[in-house]
Amino acid sequence: MNSVGKLITVVGNSGVGKTTFTRQLSRYLPLMHALEQHAERPFQASFAFDLHKLALPNQVDYLLFRAEQELDIRKRDGIGIQDGGLDEDFQVFTRHFFRKGYLSEPEFRLCERLYGLTRDLLPPPNLVIHLTAPLEVIRERFARRNRSLEIAQLPDLPDLEFLLQDWVAGISPLTLLTVDAGEDDPDYDNIIPPLLPQIETILF
Repeated sequence: MNSVGKLITVVGNSGVGKTTFTRQLSRYLPLMHALEQHAERPFQASFAFDLHKLALPNQVDYLLFRAEQELDIRKRDGIGIQDGGLDEDFQVFTRHFFRKGYLSEPEFRLCERLYGLTRDLLPPPNLVIHLTAPLEVIRERFARRNRSLEIAQLPDLPDLEFLLQDWVAGISPLTLLTVDAGEDDPDYDNIIPPLLPQIETILF
């Protein structure tokens, strides 16, 4: 594959504001969006009602979907941006579902193999933007967002935060930008502009 496009992934706990940040950053930079699309995923709704039976196809679908998004971005000129992305889907959500017992050991190992092979074939993101906020703030935002399809629940947020921090600790500081998103700034008008020089330095 001839890698041309660059990739930004915006990561963070459920409800912290990844999708909003992704959209708002595009007000300042010309970015191709590659969003989660929960409602469009074929197993998501059924998974919400049968957590054990459909965890595996749901996670395989998400891992493949995110890899396909990455591949499409890499084939184009310019910069693409994802809310979440392949790495967070595996390192946080797949691991969380395994810890919850929704995935058996063999099912988790299958997802692990798929993720490992996919990441070996695709270059890692050029920039990972990690949105952080106090857990009590994340809980409030999560409760307010009122998504029709929500697998993770309020009691899951501490475990998701633990897995997120465990994974992010291993990302190279050369490609990681940690952003304090705890401020009450729903459109990120105060947060994004000061970040632009850092983002441009990392990407260019």
